[in-house]
Amino acid sequence: MKLNGNAVKPGNVIEHNGRLWTAVKVAHVKPGKGGAFAQIELRDIRDGTKLNERFRSSETVERVILDEAECTFLYDEGDNLVFMHSVSFEQISIANSMVGDRAAFLQDGMTVTMESYEGDPISVSLPDTVAMEVVEADAVVKGQTASSSYKPAVLENGVRVMVPPHIETGTRIVVRPEDATYVERAKD
Repeated sequence: MKLNGNAVKPGNVIEHNGRLWTAVKVAHVKPGKGGAFAQIELRDIRDGTKLNERFRSSETVERVILDEAECTFLYDEGDNLVFMHSVSFEQISIANSMVGDRAAFLQDGMTVTMESYEGDPISVSLPDTVAMEVVEADAVVKGQTASSSYKPAVLENGVRVMVPPHIETGTRIVVRPEDATYVERAKD
């Protein structure tokens, strides 16, 4: 779908120089001399490199619509992760690096959203929160409330998080996979 250069908004995925880019920041500039343009910060979808580009209103860019599909995580296969498409039941194998550090939060049977372009998987979105068990938590030192009242803990997947003092070993907690932060005690 063709789009004017000054109509690009943050979050749009465009094709530029033969690659797919996500618009991160968009600033409309009207210099004193010459025509107005849009200064756009782009991030490559595949490798995360950044690029600053200027587009005039007379230029057109190709906006890309990504296909979204619900998939179920099946298992970890060394350097690859295997998912199953929820509708066609087709198995999809992607590189661990596409999910990054968040791969530690994948659990068997977890439903994720996979975005793809022309059949190629591009990104995987995990749920906003995940329930995990604390396998190791430091003891609380009395009178240590002058500093922040959080203590380090290790989850069942080996990830270290900061938790409130009342969380003990064996407690299930809700964690945000995006930045590995504590949200609340699990209600299950």
